[in-house]
Amino acid sequence: MKKLFNKKAFALVLCLVLALTAMMTVTAFADTEPADGAAVSETAETAADSVTGTKAMASAIAIGIAAAAGAIGMGMAIAKSAEGISRQPEAEGKIRTTMMLGLVFLETVVIYALLTVILIIFVL
Repeated sequence: MKKLFNKKAFALVLCLVLALTAMMTVTAFADTEPADGAAVSETAETAADSVTGTKAMASAIAIGIAAAAGAIGMGMAIAKSAEGISRQPEAEGKIRTTMMLGLVFLETVVIYALLTVILIIFVL
């Protein structure tokens, strides 16, 4: 059977994505107080914009990863169920039921990610 992806390459790409995400959120922890005490309002506005931008980027990355992972999982599940049905047509009902249950769980994870992103944007 042909492999869909190399596990080492996938792990490397995942580590790089996580490292880039961590580097983009560093601005949220930056010092917002000016050294001389001047222009406090300008610094506060800049800090608020920085936090808002960081929230937007983190939310976009989170929902993007969740949606991509869900889509890959759903594609693999549908492919395997179609293969199983073609090999054993008499078990079509059981295979379809199990596939639908799995797809519901995968979609639920993506919806939870969406709810988490909405909470990050509007509540935090």
